[in-house]
Amino acid sequence: MTPLEEFRATVREWLADNLSGDFAALRGLGGPGREHEAFDERIEWDRHLAESGWTCLGWPPEHGGRGASIEERVVFHEEYARAAAPARVSHFGEELLGPTLIALGTPEQRQRFLPPIRQVIELWCQGYSEPGAGSDLASVSTSAVRDGDEWVITGQKVWTSLAHLAQWCFALVRTEPGSKRHAGLSYLLVPMDQPGVEVRPIEQLTGGSEFNEVFFSSARTTHLVGEEGDGWRVAMTTLGFERGAAMLGQQVGFRRELDALITLARDTGVLDDPVMREKLTRARIGLDVMRWHALRTIDGEGASVTKLVWANWHRGLGELAMEVLGAAGMATGDDLSEWQRLFLFTRADTIYGGSNEIQRNIIAERVLGLPREARA
Repeated sequence: MTPLEEFRATVREWLADNLSGDFAALRGLGGPGREHEAFDERIEWDRHLAESGWTCLGWPPEHGGRGASIEERVVFHEEYARAAAPARVSHFGEELLGPTLIALGTPEQRQRFLPPIRQVIELWCQGYSEPGAGSDLASVSTSAVRDGDEWVITGQKVWTSLAHLAQWCFALVRTEPGSKRHAGLSYLLVPMDQPGVEVRPIEQLTGGSEFNEVFFSSARTTHLVGEEGDGWRVAMTTLGFERGAAMLGQQVGFRRELDALITLARDTGVLDDPVMREKLTRARIGLDVMRWHALRTIDGEGASVTKLVWANWHRGLGELAMEVLGAAGMATGDDLSEWQRLFLFTRADTIYGGSNEIQRNIIAERVLGLPREARA
């Protein structure tokens, strides 16, 4: 048995032993469109992971991590998904802000913020998108001005995942009046529990409210990551961590959804239709292609291609589920079925985390070397 196989066996055994008792009821809960499910219990599960050394796998040991290789992280996320373990609640801190602070933060910032992230004591949200600056992040207008040692922040963020449950927000704001595009931006860490922060949940098609509007009205912070005016570089560093090893675990979840849909089609006789059988076969082939592409490009610019591929595949799976259900997919009771929720929420897959249009621009300009799109 190779060291990687031994690591896989260790992860699989630990999950089997620990997703038991009260934690057994958490299997399959949470995730996009379902973050409201057993949230407090999932926090306890995350803290149990932390106590056992299974959070922050890729962080260097000196910062509380395991220093796991990319291969080991892929294995962990795959086994985590295969075990139907509950969706993590600390993604923004552990996978995005933590690595950013390790790369660009000061020693004081690492000492202050990394331990509570690793221990799942403080939760984070991402203050990027605005009503006038969604995928075009360089157009943010939320501003911050200095007042002694503090920054005073005014403006609005939107589609801020889990802001209503987070203690902190890492936000991209404009600190140079009159600046445009990438210049004059700074990256601030903002406490959410203060008078100048108002969070308004946005009700989604699926009935949940995991996205939010966040209004800053003279909110204050003393925490600047990087240099003033260098926020674009810091923000891009954060986004560079967004699509990593966890993507392979996500695709294990996709396979489980597809297998369940195939079973449904077989049980209802829909699979006897050769056209439907071909569509489901193509979906399985697409999933295999997606996995191999992700493995081949996990550390490169191919991450934009991966996002484009999985988002459209997953949205297509939701549409395919409605075809399998037929007329029954149009009827609802007191709550949506898992397939109806999948169909509705996957409409957003091609928008959040970088829209299809933005991903195609990145691929064209950074991967293929085509001329940059004209911008005002």
